[in-house]
Amino acid sequence: MPGIVVVGAQWGDEGKGKATDQLGNRVDYTVRYSGGNNAGHTLVVNGEKYALHLLPSGILSPSSTPVIANGVVIDLDVLFEEIDGLSARGVDTSKLLISANAHIIASYHKVMDKVTERFLGNRRIGTTGRGIGPAYSDKINRLGIRVQDLFDEKILAQKVEAALEQKNHLLVKVYNRRAIEPAEVTEELLVHAERVRPMVTDVVRVLNTALDQNRVVLFEGAQAHHLDVDHGTYPYVTSSNPIAAGACTGSGVGPMRIDRVIGIMKAYTTRVGEGPFPTELLDADGERLRQEGAEFGTTTGRNRRCGWFDALVVEAAVTANAFTDMFLTKLDILTGWEKIPVCVAYDVNGERTSTLPMTQTDFHHAVPVYEYLDGWTEDISGCRTFAELPKSTQAYVRRLEELVRCRISGIGVGPSREQVVMLHDLL
Repeated sequence: MPGIVVVGAQWGDEGKGKATDQLGNRVDYTVRYSGGNNAGHTLVVNGEKYALHLLPSGILSPSSTPVIANGVVIDLDVLFEEIDGLSARGVDTSKLLISANAHIIASYHKVMDKVTERFLGNRRIGTTGRGIGPAYSDKINRLGIRVQDLFDEKILAQKVEAALEQKNHLLVKVYNRRAIEPAEVTEELLVHAERVRPMVTDVVRVLNTALDQNRVVLFEGAQAHHLDVDHGTYPYVTSSNPIAAGACTGSGVGPMRIDRVIGIMKAYTTRVGEGPFPTELLDADGERLRQEGAEFGTTTGRNRRCGWFDALVVEAAVTANAFTDMFLTKLDILTGWEKIPVCVAYDVNGERTSTLPMTQTDFHHAVPVYEYLDGWTEDISGCRTFAELPKSTQAYVRRLEELVRCRISGIGVGPSREQVVMLHDLL
């Protein structure tokens, strides 16, 4: 002990790396337990910017062992591109551990992702096109390929052939694409076998042994609560369970192993992809948030949709994840507004509700009800204690704390890892 889970409380891109940074060299293992390279996060260390897509942020900490657990789907090409890029910048990646049970994204998954999304037309989901969903579909349909399959060429070839049997019919007869040759895919995957072999281990055993030895294990949720396939704004979600409970199934540790659950929320709201977004701003304020907050997807480069803070969205995440602490990021971006709207309720077909609607239909029709809080003009990027923040900034933080029903333990006031105000230790 302890086991700590870090999860985004909105639609992703909240700045989870900022909270992870505060745990610093006290973390022994940093574990990715869901998603794939559709999850991107940007970290600024010693003035240098690092964009990670598949690797856990602990890869940048010399004292931490980075782990990719069984709940992740891995694109091996992306994995090694990312490793090589970090190695070229002097980052030690030699300690990376990968679960033998993690599933692999094959080239045909990416093909299926793109063609099916294209055929959806105006019903598109907003997928990143990286094969994440099709890889999880194969996993559930028991047609998946796991990392351990790379070490048995005969089994790998059989599994690839089985996975492509139906997909090739669809590609040729429905989507008017050429069939994919199983032997070619098998060869593509086998290229990586020997390089990945030293990294592969029994992650379940490693993590549980570490917890037995009182090591600190940080579980790093990709995406966020509202992108969870069960609890998010379905169908505009990812294909896995990034919520806190997903850390257990996605890594093989029991729920009693988790001691702290830290939710990350941005001082305003953003999302990438399709789906309802009650506080979305399609005006100059939205563009200002986008530009000043550099709201462009780490993985996709797409413009993020921007809007005011939605307390109902975060409160729902607090309820389902049982957050012990919240970390508020990008508070500095709100500097300069005279009044800052905060969504405290919705009007749904003439009825006011202060909790997230149960149905997709009601959420789609939700009109935000705003409370207007005093803004501030002072530069807060140099503040390191709560008392140093302007009174109106303090009031904004405390009001958010009341609305989401969870204490705020840390505040990000700039992009660098040292630009943080800590109210409570995260360990």
